[in-house]
Amino acid sequence: MTMYPTERQLTTIRKWDLTQKSVIDLLDFVQPLWSYEDRFVRRHHTLRLSTGGWSGNEDIIGALRRNFLFWSMYWFKTQRGGHYWFNDRMVSQELRGFLPIRSHRKQGGRRNGST
Repeated sequence: MTMYPTERQLTTIRKWDLTQKSVIDLLDFVQPLWSYEDRFVRRHHTLRLSTGGWSGNEDIIGALRRNFLFWSMYWFKTQRGGHYWFNDRMVSQELRGFLPIRSHRKQGGRRNGST
């Protein structure tokens, strides 16, 4: 059974300070809260989220949208039906971080692929 995100978790997403904590840490926080794991896709420089119509996922999108820095730096497009794309190609190398959890750990802990 899928758990609905708590108000505390949604507040954490809304108030996540990207000047102090990385975007990959934010995504690592959000991913286990997302229902329908196949609709939370992190590839290279793109994050694709599809809500599947589930209100918990829609609330997470709402919290991400209210996180001004995240939404203004990473939002790429929205498609009718609850589909959202985010892209980190337009931000500096230090702010990139859409690699899947396993990928950044295989790189010796480097989160943004820098050397």
